[in-house]
Amino acid sequence: MESVKISVKNLDLYYGSFQALKDINLNIEANKVTALIGPSGCGKSTFLKTLNRMNDLVDYCKYTGNIQLDERDIRKDYDVIDLRKKIGIVFQKPNPFPMSIYENVAYGPRAHGIKKKKILDEIVEQSLKDAALWEEVKDRLKKSALGLSGGQQQRLCIARALAVAPDVLLMDEPTSALDPIATAKIEELVKKLKEKYTIIIVTHSMQQAGRISDNTAFFLMGKLIEFGKTINIFRNPVYQKTEDYITGRFG
Repeated sequence: MESVKISVKNLDLYYGSFQALKDINLNIEANKVTALIGPSGCGKSTFLKTLNRMNDLVDYCKYTGNIQLDERDIRKDYDVIDLRKKIGIVFQKPNPFPMSIYENVAYGPRAHGIKKKKILDEIVEQSLKDAALWEEVKDRLKKSALGLSGGQQQRLCIARALAVAPDVLLMDEPTSALDPIATAKIEELVKKLKEKYTIIIVTHSMQQAGRISDNTAFFLMGKLIEFGKTINIFRNPVYQKTEDYITGRFG
């Protein structure tokens, strides 16, 4: 049995009176890539943002059920700042801060109290290396991050997320705004990163899910229809709805 990093039980989530997630149950394995697939509006991004309590920021959002990280309840046993240190997130569009490349990566560690330049230097270098960006930017760390290409900006955002040493990395369609070459680089990176991190990625691309994920969860209208090893979901799905989506009959 693989070790479980995040356990979700009986999760129901509401935006006001609208139920966006319905009785979600699944276990996310440690050091694996789990892809969340399904048509627009099916709940996959909502589910992703529930894992690090980003939905807490939405006034009329409430949820019931239980989510545990390392067997600890994410609401009762974690301060939200500590939780977001453990569960980092990278968004659809690259969103570097309007400051230098170095300061983008050093921002999180500084916010968590690391002040020594030598330690910050080491964190910045290692995070950029882990994000496969160091060789491209090591001579321009003091230059604005906004001068980087879209693909580089997205890898910088990944480096920024890694700088606070999370356990889990959430990625919400991280390549949808990128060209095919930049997309391929991010995909290679994701495969490498799972050695150190547990990764959950929302993707619209069946091909991407097939290329980079170990496990796949298929969402439809707020329900988790099917969850299992990616190879099984794609080659031999249990449910007709899963097969219809994967073969492009709807979505």
